[in-house]
Amino acid sequence: MELRHLRYFCVVAEELNFTCAAERLHMSQPPLSRQIKQLEQELGAELFERSSRGLRLTPSGVFFQQHALQILEKVEVTIDATRHMARSKRALFSIGFVPSVFYGQLPMLVRDLRQMDNVELSLAELTTVQQVQALKAGRIDMGFGRLRIDDPDVEQEILFDEPLIAALSSGHPLEGTTPTCEELARYPLILFPAKPRPSLADMVLGIFRRQGLKVEVVQEANEVQTALSLVASGIGITLVPEQVKRVQRDGITYVALADKTITSPVICSRRRGEKSSPLMLEANTILNVLVENRRTGRYP
Repeated sequence: MELRHLRYFCVVAEELNFTCAAERLHMSQPPLSRQIKQLEQELGAELFERSSRGLRLTPSGVFFQQHALQILEKVEVTIDATRHMARSKRALFSIGFVPSVFYGQLPMLVRDLRQMDNVELSLAELTTVQQVQALKAGRIDMGFGRLRIDDPDVEQEILFDEPLIAALSSGHPLEGTTPTCEELARYPLILFPAKPRPSLADMVLGIFRRQGLKVEVVQEANEVQTALSLVASGIGITLVPEQVKRVQRDGITYVALADKTITSPVICSRRRGEKSSPLMLEANTILNVLVENRRTGRYP
């Protein structure tokens, strides 16, 4: 399957007429019909219902159209960005991150890198596992996550250990307290992210498990924002990294835990042996300042 097949299909799906679609594509109608038929054979699914009344998308066709349009749009954006980079003579620096690290130092690193004239910055929301895969494939240059992953091609640096805190609904019985894990375990728990695993969710479950406590997981969410919305609705409580408390929203209150050793690491992942490139050196310099500010209390 080639990109032209997706383009042919999307035009036919829009026109629902092979003759009109062929005119738009500046080709004759028989070859276009053959290309669409070959696409259907390759997919093993009929994309169009053909009748005397004309063409109509099948449910498979509707699904394929939605995703084909997204792919083509992504390709166009990538082409435009590549051309822009070539014209501007900028070097691309790509960062992968898990959402829960984007409330602290990472936005400042992004801001400072964006101010550099020779850098084109790209951001990708990825789990730590996905970051390791993307680093090895060369799709990103630096990743920020929370899981330790042993891979010979990737080196990980723990920047600091961040306390976990509890997010509660306003008026919750634990509001204004410093709860123990035993006290937290009495209330329904909301976990995030739901998938892919392993993730912060497994770290949270491990905290209770190591203390011999059973928890009722009432809901799982993929995003921290969704988890907080569920907490605000009174469905349950959740544990979040400390920097998430910078998110001020109605119906949510945050409390520190009694056990100050309950933390989550913030980990920077890089390809092994690539600390010496000029852009990486600059990024590491900025990052070291931010981490030192965090460790000395000059930045929360």
